[in-house]
Amino acid sequence: MESWLEATPTKATLHRRQDGAARRNPLPMNHRKNNRIGYLYVVLAATCWASGASASKFLFISGITPFQLVQLRITTAAVFLFLWLMWRHRPLLRIDRRDVAYFLLLGTFGMAAINITYLYAISKLNVAAALTLEYLAPVIIAIYTAVFQRERLSVLTTAAILAAVAGCYLVVGAYNLDLLQLNIAGILSGIGAACSFAWWSVHGEYGMHRYNPWTVLFFALLVAAVEWNLLHPPLEAFLHPYSLATWGWIVFVAVVGALLPFGLYYEGINRIRATRASITSTIEPIVAGVLSFIFLGEALAPLQIAGGMLVIAAIILLQLKQEQDEKAPAVIRAKSHESRRKP
Repeated sequence: MESWLEATPTKATLHRRQDGAARRNPLPMNHRKNNRIGYLYVVLAATCWASGASASKFLFISGITPFQLVQLRITTAAVFLFLWLMWRHRPLLRIDRRDVAYFLLLGTFGMAAINITYLYAISKLNVAAALTLEYLAPVIIAIYTAVFQRERLSVLTTAAILAAVAGCYLVVGAYNLDLLQLNIAGILSGIGAACSFAWWSVHGEYGMHRYNPWTVLFFALLVAAVEWNLLHPPLEAFLHPYSLATWGWIVFVAVVGALLPFGLYYEGINRIRATRASITSTIEPIVAGVLSFIFLGEALAPLQIAGGMLVIAAIILLQLKQEQDEKAPAVIRAKSHESRRKP
């Protein structure tokens, strides 16, 4: 009979077993969970954005201009986030002086630009057309990462991008839109929103290599709020005699339509990076369609349903090969923290 010593695996055997397990399961359980949480955050962000877009359209109809709503939205969101961080997470309000220029650029060409281009596009076009243009962002991000960051896109990621953009086009009913009859300024603003969103996503990811996502978001909001209170008469939008219901919708747009989704989206980028997060965010039109069906009784056409299935398929494609991305901000900060702890 085989002795206990002979039956006990050697170190070499154990290493071979561990290597085999690693090949079969390349992503440890905690990292797989971290990735799933990242995707969940982005889906929640898209849900908030979907509800905020309709509320913004209502405020435009009630007489509020895009410039006023940008001032109301960004300023209110910045104040709310500042109060929350002061109360619960004060250390997140500290940044290095050498990063001030970075946050000025992120707030100007990211947060400030996103808000005005997106809201102006909604005011000049219908929500479907504005969303179609904005969700060119995943393509722009993919091109940027491939050209400037020299990162190869996998076949699955490329297929997911194509499926997401095509699905978004169908689900918003863009095939019924006559581009020649749409407002040219609105179209250009929608394209600008896509570029701003892409830039904000990629450069926000860079900032998260050193800072918590909520720190990056707060200072981007702060810069944008200050700028919009200089470009537009300071606090002018707050001085109008709005009804109580209108104030409720303004707070809704600022918190549910801006603060929460931007923060959740950055939490998603923190775990799964900008390319995957932007693809996942294209689920927003599907959420908007579902909400319209539930609350307004608006049914989706067969092509819109097919588009929704394409977007969901794109998100599923991203799940097929879950690997720990060593360039994810959360991983980079964790390694930096670990290296500082070592003697």
